[in-house]
Amino acid sequence: MTAFPKHTLETAPDEVRPLLETSRKMFGRIPGLHATMAESPALLRGYQELFSLAAHTRFSTTERHVAWLALNYENGCTYCMAAHTGLAKKDRVDDAIIQALRDGRPLADAKLEALRRLAVRLVRDRGWVDEDGLRPFLDAGYTRGHVLDLVLLVGAKTLSNYTNHLAETPVDDAVKPFAWTPPDRRQAAE
Repeated sequence: MTAFPKHTLETAPDEVRPLLETSRKMFGRIPGLHATMAESPALLRGYQELFSLAAHTRFSTTERHVAWLALNYENGCTYCMAAHTGLAKKDRVDDAIIQALRDGRPLADAKLEALRRLAVRLVRDRGWVDEDGLRPFLDAGYTRGHVLDLVLLVGAKTLSNYTNHLAETPVDDAVKPFAWTPPDRRQAAE
């Protein structure tokens, strides 16, 4: 494990304490991701702002969770998969949708599946998606504005997923019931 400090309100630099306080107010605790990001006040501030801006996209709550869980799956982020499963359940996203996303399976709802596929494709193709690649998403009823909104969600997940990969952030106790192992690591764990 790469050693990254996990800051508390007591150990954090003065400039980051208000950010951690915001996290504590939002979640009732300071998530491990935020405690790790606190080593870089700019990173934590950027992540919090992107996460907040996500609520102002054209996506519904369920659609945001579909994108986040699909991105966590694609990036193999164990921490974020557990955390966003907990958030999706709190927001009453259908359990069948959550489970399909955790399993990397297609979604039954065609529109949500188009969203899942584009989210995954954006990561795999590093944003190089041509008109033919966008067509199923647009044909499902989304707009070009949605495409750009999805870029914001990809950006937020890139910040959190990469931080967790580098720091090997342990899953918080609050979301341990939703622990997840990426498929490529499941056989090794068994």
